[in-house]
Amino acid sequence: MTRRLFLLLLFLAVTAELSLTRLSAVSVGVNWGTEASHPLPPSKVVELLKSNGIAKVKLFDADPKVLQALSGSNIGVTVGIPNSMIKSLNASRKVAESWVHDNVTRYFDGGNRVRIEYVAVGDEPFLQSYGNQYRPFVIGAAMNIQNALAKASLASEVKVVVPSSFDSFLSESGRPSSGHFRADLNKTMIELLSFLTRHHSPSFLFKETAKAHKDGRKTYRNSFDLSYNTLVSALSSIGFPDVDIVVSKIGWPTDVAANATTPTAEAFLKGLMGHLEKKTGSLPRPPVETYIENLLDEDKRNVSSGNFERHWGVFTFDGQAKYSFSFNHNSKQLINAQNVQYLPPKWCVVNNNKDLSNASAKALEAIGWPRNVSYAFNSLYQQSDHKAESCDFGGLGLITTVDPSEDKCRFWIQLDTSHSYSHVPVFFLSWSLLLLFLLS
Repeated sequence: MTRRLFLLLLFLAVTAELSLTRLSAVSVGVNWGTEASHPLPPSKVVELLKSNGIAKVKLFDADPKVLQALSGSNIGVTVGIPNSMIKSLNASRKVAESWVHDNVTRYFDGGNRVRIEYVAVGDEPFLQSYGNQYRPFVIGAAMNIQNALAKASLASEVKVVVPSSFDSFLSESGRPSSGHFRADLNKTMIELLSFLTRHHSPSFLFKETAKAHKDGRKTYRNSFDLSYNTLVSALSSIGFPDVDIVVSKIGWPTDVAANATTPTAEAFLKGLMGHLEKKTGSLPRPPVETYIENLLDEDKRNVSSGNFERHWGVFTFDGQAKYSFSFNHNSKQLINAQNVQYLPPKWCVVNNNKDLSNASAKALEAIGWPRNVSYAFNSLYQQSDHKAESCDFGGLGLITTVDPSEDKCRFWIQLDTSHSYSHVPVFFLSWSLLLLFLLS
């Protein structure tokens, strides 16, 4: 039997994070990030996943409360290891064994097990800007995690993966047929792919996109096909031409950027899925799995590349669908989270009886980007759990029980997390790239 290597290919973008899947053959997964000041309780998120028929989820850490909530759900899970642990994992098998015991093995015991499928070692450790900070230690860390899984008799069930950066492969000419891995990474990628192939494990690869154009007789109508085939050529150039490819991110933000709107996001996902279902484009072979970015909006995501980073969710922060879409063919609509607990119905708005000459400056201090002063005031008030002092603003704020929402401008109420879980992850994804997808 021919060995198969599964590659997870990520496309990070300002206006889109694009990835594809062979819908007729595999399930569609989703990225579940937890960079939120008031995260939806893990148990509610798992209910949301199950009610929408989502069979796979990718985590960016291994938080115990998240994994406990996933126990017994039969949802396939990818857990992550931060870059900060790579050196210690490379240096010590004991550290690797301890990590596997605490974050993998314990969830395979008993009846309500977690179906962990992958362990992701690092988060883009080959990013060019990192230099040699992590690269020399990645393969050793991956091997030690692999050995720890084998020692725990889990190597056949859990595969080791290594997320690699978008700049790992390229084509100077812009033609996919000339794709290759970065010169300083070529040897490392051969070693990594050889290791992954032996264990039938996936690799996570990122790629910057480019404008659609011709490459010989092939015409590329969208930048995904262009970049996808560049990866195929890069793999072939180092002796790995026959691999199955899994694309792990697809998405479109819905706010705070040009074209970042709910209708555009809906059209993007529907058009993309239609593109694959019709088997159009110029892919040499279809991907076998996909992960949509992101399940929920996250208000604590890094915004160095733009505030849109906090609006990738298919659902709002409280699990309410933003648009019409479906993760499977059994339903045409998303199903909202049920019985969500909110703080009391109170909002913070501008007191119109006060002098507003300094309102813009105070709103800027509160939220960083004040399109609407009252909206900015309310955002800080909600994030501060309705503390009275958070609605002062030098006497310009007013707490009200009358909902100030108008038309499509929703003044939100924060989740009540007083009896639930709050967690801020130790690392995050944040890139500023442009992805163009032309729907046919």
